[in-house]
Amino acid sequence: MARDLFHQKAKQSLINDGWTITHDPYELPLFGKVLKVDLGAERLIVAAKENELIAVEVKSFLGLSIIYEFHLALGQYLHYVMAMKEKEAARSVFLAIPKPIFHLFFEREDVQQALIKHQVNLIIFDDESETIFRIIKNML
Repeated sequence: MARDLFHQKAKQSLINDGWTITHDPYELPLFGKVLKVDLGAERLIVAAKENELIAVEVKSFLGLSIIYEFHLALGQYLHYVMAMKEKEAARSVFLAIPKPIFHLFFEREDVQQALIKHQVNLIIFDDESETIFRIIKNML
């Protein structure tokens, strides 16, 4: 499995934010194959006394066309969400992106509307400090 350029930085950012990495990668059955989401993680929600479970697909968006990369990432994300509902419905899927890409592309109004329409959850990480900059849960 080819790892994204920022895989380790996203992983360390999650760890630094208090997440425990439970899978690297997280395997999902779909279309008669096994898909591999980059990371599975959990953390304790003290107030609820339960664990929050996530699966995280890391993307760099450093290819020649950010629109093409976005189309690929969105399709992949939606398939992961579909498969996760069957395997482990309590686990939320997130797309992890570096902070500069968030500011460059993901803050655009049209991109924001697409993320909301498709309920794409984001983890924006700072690849230099290896910290979580922001978590966005786009649920209708």
